[in-house]
Formats: sequence, structure tokens, C-alpha cells
Amino acid sequence: MHPNAELIGKFYACFGRRDAAGMADCYHPDVVFSDPVFTLLEGPQASAMWKMLCERGKDLAVSCRDVEADDAAGRAHWDADYTFSKTGRKVHNAIDAAFAFRSGKIIQHTDRFSLWKWAGMALGPTGLLLGWAPPLRAAIRKEAAKSLASYVKKQI
Repeated sequence: MHPNAELIGKFYACFGRRDAAGMADCYHPDVVFSDPVFTLLEGPQASAMWKMLCERGKDLAVSCRDVEADDAAGRAHWDADYTFSKTGRKVHNAIDAAFAFRSGKIIQHTDRFSLWKWAGMALGPTGLLLGWAPPLRAAIRKEAAKSLASYVKKQI
């Protein structure tokens, strides 16, 4: 197995154990992360997001498969099952991840998933009906950014 594929596997194994420090160790200090909710997080912000999710994910279960990587890039499919804390609703999120590497670490991490499907599971009927709509998507992103900023502020 390529060392970068092992690195991806380590990242998700750490996530499954809610080991945010282990996840951060897989990231290059200049990492750039994005997904449909957290559209652009750089460096320490990305690690802080994972730490927040690890701490809040009381019933979080993570699985990873289809890991592939070479010297420059990699990919994986991963699934997260958890209870969305704001609504108490169960979520099963199926995610495709893409990675780029530098100096034996993840320098770029992009997760792709259906925000509409996620909103339907996490928010219920409102999310199901309006999860495709730009105003609800913007509200989800704004709330996530606010939550992360508040979390980071409390860590200082």
C-alpha cells in the first residue's frame, strides 16, 4: 500500500476513535479543506473543525473504503453516522474525498456530498423541501461558520 494511502487510512481511523490530534497530525500545517458546509478552511481552522466534530459526535461512527493514493493525489469514500446535535435527528452521510499531498502530509482535502440529502436528514421536512435552495444552503454554511468560530474562541 502506498504511504499516502496509509495516511488516508490513518486519518479516518483516528476520526473513528475521535482522535482529533491524530487527525491533525495527518495534515500539513498549510492544509486547505473544503466541503459543502465548510467551504474553505485553512491550516489550524481545518484541524479545529475536526476537533469540534470529534468532541460533539457522541454517537459518531465512521467507516472508510476505496482508498487509493499515489505520490501526488488520493481519494477515498467514507461514511459518517451520527445524531445531529441541533435537531436530534439521525444522519448517514456518504462522502467522497479527494486529497493532495506534500511532504508526507495532506495539503488539500476536499469532501463532496449532497447537501440536500444531508439537510433532509439533519433538519427534517424543512431540509428535505428546501435543502436545494440557495438561501437554506447559505444559512447552513453561516451557522456552521458561526459554530466553529465560537468553538475556536472557547479553546483560546
